[in-house]
Amino acid sequence: MIVVKPQTYMNRSGRALRGLVGDDAVDLQRDLLVVVDDFALPFGVFRLRARGSAGGHNGLESVEAALRSREYARLRIGVGPVPEGMDPADFVLEPFGKAELDQLVDLLPHMHDAVECWVDEGIEEAMNRYNRRGIQRD
Repeated sequence: MIVVKPQTYMNRSGRALRGLVGDDAVDLQRDLLVVVDDFALPFGVFRLRARGSAGGHNGLESVEAALRSREYARLRIGVGPVPEGMDPADFVLEPFGKAELDQLVDLLPHMHDAVECWVDEGIEEAMNRYNRRGIQRD
C-alpha cells in the first residue's frame, strides 16, 4: 500500500498522483482512495464513493485531470454547510472549534474501519457497510 500526501495546494493535489498513472503495478480503480473534505455533506458525516464527478471540488478536479478519469474511489468527509454569505474557500480554511474537533476525533475510528474495509474487501462492500449513516454500529 502507498500513502500519498500532496505537499501542494489542495487544488493542485493531482500532481502527487502523476507518477502512478501508467504504473502497471497500480490499479487506480482498486488501489486508490482519495480523501477530501466536502462542504456539501453535513459536518461529521462521511461517504465513500467508487467513482463520480468532482462536484466542484478543486482538489478532485485536479485528481481527475491528472488521472484522466473519474474512476477512482473517494472518501468524502463532511465539513458543511457553508454559512450563508461566506466564501467556501475561506470556510474550509478556518480552524475547527473545540466541539468540531471533538466530533471529528469521535468519527476517526469509524472512518478507520471504513478504510480498512475498503482495503480488505473493496469499495463496494465498504460503501454498502458504511454509507447508510457513515458509521457502522455492530
